[in-house]
Amino acid sequence: MARTTPTGGDAVANPAGTVRAAAGAAAGAAAAPAARGGVRLRGVTKTYGAGEAAVHALRGVDLHVEPGELVVVLGPSGSGKTTLLNVLGGIEAPDGGSAEVSGVELTGRRPRELAGFRREHIGFVFQFFNLVPTLTARENVEVMVELTGRGERREAVGLLESVGLGDRLDSFPAQLSGGQQQRVAIARALATDPDLLLADEPTGALDVATGKSVLRLLQQTNREGRGVLMVTHNAAIAQIAHRVVTMRDGRVESVEVDAAPADVAAVEW
Repeated sequence: MARTTPTGGDAVANPAGTVRAAAGAAAGAAAAPAARGGVRLRGVTKTYGAGEAAVHALRGVDLHVEPGELVVVLGPSGSGKTTLLNVLGGIEAPDGGSAEVSGVELTGRRPRELAGFRREHIGFVFQFFNLVPTLTARENVEVMVELTGRGERREAVGLLESVGLGDRLDSFPAQLSGGQQQRVAIARALATDPDLLLADEPTGALDVATGKSVLRLLQQTNREGRGVLMVTHNAAIAQIAHRVVTMRDGRVESVEVDAAPADVAAVEW
């Protein structure tokens, strides 16, 4: 991967154009949203059980993710991907090492503190949507605001419109397709304006066309400055990532960085 974008030499022959280009770039940089959701893991461990029955889910994981990156985590079942996601999201505290997410150190935190961290900084998107079946699309977004005390209920409509569901506000999950349900789940995750969006196999239960529409939404929210970290078995999705992390046996096996990731439209699987 590790592609780089070449810089052009024509600007040297056109100083006025160079000044205008520089001014335009400066204006664009000023308008760009602040990058959020950085990650620093150092020697992170997580073990379930004890003695001969112990399962070492994370074995000294080191990982550095810059704020505002879209990260894809690959690896076979049992490699530690989901445990990594749980630690990053404050669902589980690491047993050892240092885990800093969005500027907050998670190691040694009590459950109540981790819950507060999740409310303040993290949004979750799951493979099987996890919508409340007795609530409409709008209510599924609003309930996140009510439970966390973050965001505004009135923003639910705008969020659903932004994911293309403005005409399905009052539909129940059973009345929506799989792709539509996943879009509701993304709107719900964004309702609290998290720094980092964590997605566990977000396209795993969807066909290719629908999966790509979901990926477009995730890529767009990342381009707005929010960190996105996605766990998947689908290696083709790695093309859209700034950073691709491959895990095996509870360890980070490799990290590849791409300065110019592909647009979702170019991805096929």
